Amino acid sequence: MSLISERQDFSTLADVFLLHGSMQSPAFLDGRLCAGLALRDLSAEAWLGEICISLGVEQPRDEASAERLLGWRRQTLDALSSSELNFEPLLPDEMFSLAERAQGLKEWTLGFLEVVEDAGEEPRKAWSSALREAVEDLAGLAAMETDIDDSSENENDLFALTEHARMAAMLLYTEQHPGRPQVEEVDENPGPVH
Repeated sequence: MSLISERQDFSTLADVFLLHGSMQSPAFLDGRLCAGLALRDLSAEAWLGEICISLGVEQPRDEASAERLLGWRRQTLDALSSSELNFEPLLPDEMFSLAERAQGLKEWTLGFLEVVEDAGEEPRKAWSSALREAVEDLAGLAAMETDIDDSSENENDLFALTEHARMAAMLLYTEQHPGRPQVEEVDENPGPVH
């Protein structure tokens, strides 16, 4: 089975980052990926280039790493363009503390907003008021306090905030790609990585 068909999760991608000598969280880049797919139709080659720059490497270390990183893009694009609305931001799961999960959401939001800001005002002119409000609300998430205790109340709050980020990403993608579920049927294959 190809790695690219396996579900990429936070821990798996964090391991790929570690393999490349990076301690950074994949959450920030996932936020950038989601906004990039919505606003720029981020190609596989461009995505791989962006990750390599972020990791401080010229290219992925090996074919398996390249497949995982490209699989991440494919999985995200499939979820954002699906009519099932099953997109989930790539965030730390229940194996992590609530504080680590909150930090992951904050980093995801910062990455997402960075790409939205870089796109400038032009794309915003066509946005619905619901999307404008959802993106403006994300600014509050980017400033949230992440040093929180593990409690059911905090867990419920974090779930609600994560759901808001998830809906904002899907709304951005849907509005930028009207009437285009399953935007791409086949993944661009950039060829072997040497």
